[in-house]
Amino acid sequence: MNPHHHAPVTAPGVELRRYGAIEETDLHDFHQIVLGLDGEMEMTVDGQGERIDNCSAWLIPAGARHDYMGIGDNRQLVLDLPAATLAVPERLFDTARAVRLDPALTQLVRQIARRAAVAAPPHESADPRARRFHWDASARLCAAFVAQSGIVAGNEFAAAAGLDFARIDRWLRAHLAEPLRMADLAAHCGFGMRRFHQLFIEAFGETPHRYLQRLRLDTALTLLADPRASLTGIALEVGFGDQSAFTHAFTRRFGLAPGQWRALPSH
Repeated sequence: MNPHHHAPVTAPGVELRRYGAIEETDLHDFHQIVLGLDGEMEMTVDGQGERIDNCSAWLIPAGARHDYMGIGDNRQLVLDLPAATLAVPERLFDTARAVRLDPALTQLVRQIARRAAVAAPPHESADPRARRFHWDASARLCAAFVAQSGIVAGNEFAAAAGLDFARIDRWLRAHLAEPLRMADLAAHCGFGMRRFHQLFIEAFGETPHRYLQRLRLDTALTLLADPRASLTGIALEVGFGDQSAFTHAFTRRFGLAPGQWRALPSH
């Protein structure tokens, strides 16, 4: 069976999907997380087959051919994640696998699914409101997934990589407002500076400073959803020296200034 062909995907997005009872094949150059909502579906990736329900998900690395089919009436929330768009450790997608979701993440998936039901599709609309929704929803899902990975698969990753990336991600989020002190982070993980830097790039796919910059702007997306938070306060909370530096970095990445982004109607 020939896999589906996809238009280039350059930004993350979420979409509600239902799968038919006839098996289909897919292959794409972006990572994907298929999160169960209602009913069940079967997916096989690289010879490994698993059924997912409303408390589980499939992680599919870019370039992995996968066969899938729905089982009866079903509904999933699908997150398309091009590499180097959101702060997600590359090692999270080292291999395809099905994982169980904790209750908090299951609840978040349902919240986002309700909003996705009325949002424009992620890769077919130039509507800035839709772009805001898809970036924001994807950032929230990825943050929750990385946090949960420390519970469901942290030991496996730590053993394989020498680094527990969920623990590092938590440390970075807790210190966003401060300059990155590599020596402190390396010591927190029990490594010398040079070895830690090497292991970090292997696990995260980029340097600590580049990952932290991405993480700061991802977090800003979530903070901007609170109308009570000032732009200056957000800038300082995510580690920028002033609002001007924050505005410049945010605009360069997302194409709109933070104030313009916040002013967009949300779904």
